[in-house]
Amino acid sequence: MRFASLGSGSEGNALVVEAGQSRVLLDCGFSATETVRRLARLALEPLAIDAVLVTHEHADHVGGVARFARRYGIPVYLSYGTYAAAATDGEFCDAVIIDSHTPFAVGDVEIFPYPVPHDAREPTQFVFGDGARRLGVLTDAGSSTPHIEAMLSGLDALVIECNHDRELLLAGNYPEHLKHRISGRYGHLDNGQAAQIVARIDQQSLRHVVAAHLSRKNNRPDLACAALADALGCTVDWIGVASQQDGFDWRMLD
Repeated sequence: MRFASLGSGSEGNALVVEAGQSRVLLDCGFSATETVRRLARLALEPLAIDAVLVTHEHADHVGGVARFARRYGIPVYLSYGTYAAAATDGEFCDAVIIDSHTPFAVGDVEIFPYPVPHDAREPTQFVFGDGARRLGVLTDAGSSTPHIEAMLSGLDALVIECNHDRELLLAGNYPEHLKHRISGRYGHLDNGQAAQIVARIDQQSLRHVVAAHLSRKNNRPDLACAALADALGCTVDWIGVASQQDGFDWRMLD
């Protein structure tokens, strides 16, 4: 099992997960052309993708899904709320509606969805597995819940949102209403919140931890990595960062 990011941040998000002979794309916030270009960096053709999963309807996650999926005949898996909020007639011509508490599979990829608090219609995040190893993804959540922490316990790899440093956000030049939205219960995780989640879950099997969805204006990689490293009791350089431009290259879970 392996995973890689095409890019992570407010300008677009996409993550590839591969298990056995199957590959899924989690979100597609880039244009179809840009998605193809970024897949090529991972030596992947578009037709290598077996499904696109959508976490929620915000443009940086769903903006390129419909066109990419239609162009290459790829099914799209998403909650009914996300479908209703994002789709227009015929936009998702091959949509598969999922329940945020019911596991399913796409080929060799086991998928365990779970709901999160975010200002979207029915936002869903995911844990992926191959029967032996598990990768958890948590981005675009304003706060944690016991269910989130149960889903993320005992993982082999974790990609977790570190959207902002709270002090940088509050001291910055964003309008007050936007600051409240980002830092609110249904907004985005800050470095400290992400670290608290990591500190509370079962970390014993973790081999990869990657900070994702960092704000360019309200965070810095060194701050995010320091917060997660403190929670894990590891060195800062062990923490990975998913960048907006490059995402991150393949990481293996053998």
